[in-house]
Amino acid sequence: MKLIKLELAGFKLIHQCSIELDALNILVGANGVGKSSFISFFKLLNRMMSNNLQEYLAKLGSIESLFHQGLQPTTQITATFHFASENDENAYYLRWIVENDQILTFADESLLFTHQGKFNNSVSFGAGHQESKLADPETQGKTARSIKTLLQHCRVYSFQDTSHRAYVRRSANISDNRYLMHDGGNLAAILFHLKKNNPDRYQKIRDTIETVFPPFEDFILELSGSSKQIITLKLKEKGIHKGFAAAHLSEGLLRMICLTTLLLQAELPAITVIEEPELGLHPRAINLLADMLNIASQSTQIIISTHSVELVDQFAPERTIIVERDYQGVSVFKRLPHAPLEEWLEKYSVGEF
Repeated sequence: MKLIKLELAGFKLIHQCSIELDALNILVGANGVGKSSFISFFKLLNRMMSNNLQEYLAKLGSIESLFHQGLQPTTQITATFHFASENDENAYYLRWIVENDQILTFADESLLFTHQGKFNNSVSFGAGHQESKLADPETQGKTARSIKTLLQHCRVYSFQDTSHRAYVRRSANISDNRYLMHDGGNLAAILFHLKKNNPDRYQKIRDTIETVFPPFEDFILELSGSSKQIITLKLKEKGIHKGFAAAHLSEGLLRMICLTTLLLQAELPAITVIEEPELGLHPRAINLLADMLNIASQSTQIIISTHSVELVDQFAPERTIIVERDYQGVSVFKRLPHAPLEEWLEKYSVGEF
């Protein structure tokens, strides 16, 4: 099963959009046009499918900021996810409204099933609930469970915070090793798990980092604590005996290690969303990143946002989704078709956003 289209309305800068999604999708556009709105919807989805939507919203503060131009002109947020598998195309629909005490509530949540292009059935989860019924462990039906599993295995990553206090620079619990965390906070645990259980993948990560940083020799993964459950990451350079702790690595190199580990790990999420992966990377690293994205897109559906000239130029135009704002300030998402390519290039010059 694959997510082939997302229809979204009433969310942040997005008044209404319908976006067809491929294996690899590159969102490009100027600052403030709506790329972050699109990415943040997937963050919200991730929390919803983990059954902690309300907890997440409480930390956000005002719910009104989620609605396009606020709650006065916009009274609801709607989303329809379209999925395809062999002869079937199915959809998951949700509609959120705000009820008393500023609580985001499901006014509708349902599944629609088609077979060979014909409507087959629908299932309503009702209304008035505050957490997704689809995400409920008791969800029944093969297709419903497949959709639930796919959406639960959607991960959003942002490695922008590489400050000295960032979690990615700290120690991690060795058992937290299934997926790389959204901020790379369990990077050491993931690398240790790969080194022990999938040495070929681990070696690929080593080789890639050595390509962008030739002095690199290996990762030093040190266990500590009374039960040896805490792991710390260090970097060993050729000819230097002492390792460098993650706390002292450059921001660009640390981000590249996170990206490489994410895209080369043995088990990838169903949908991988990455916000501005090019930040702080050397041009040589950006070329390698593009290669890894192309290869990984054969195993996971990828959505990224970017401003990078070099990164955009690595991909075919049909991979690109242009994001602009119209005269009303509303975000517009469109694929870059072949025919008007020259016209678009003349106006924007690909890579100069």
